[in-house]
Amino acid sequence: MTAAFVAATPLVPAGASLEDELAFYTAKLGFEIVWQIETMAGVRRGGVTFNLIVSNEPRWSENASCGIGVAGVDALHDEYVRRGVNAGALELKAWGRREFHLITPSGVCFQFYEKES
Repeated sequence: MTAAFVAATPLVPAGASLEDELAFYTAKLGFEIVWQIETMAGVRRGGVTFNLIVSNEPRWSENASCGIGVAGVDALHDEYVRRGVNAGALELKAWGRREFHLITPSGVCFQFYEKES
């Protein structure tokens, strides 16, 4: 039997305050908390999950990034703007994707994208 990859769950730096980062992910980004312990938590929105982990090392957060493919990137961008998230402009890129970026309070960069049909 050959091994098959079935999922990826990134560890995402949460900065020094897990509670503050969880508040951002739930109230602003629309994720739900799946589980939580003292220094870590799992969050989910749709089929995307992350494990947030407390980190007092700013370089870890400032150098972390993640691309998330979505269906309905325009609606997601509008939702985040309504929720007061400092989301970048929604742009059509030369490589055929509509995308926007945002930075979490801990400094992690997220890129949300949808491939043009």
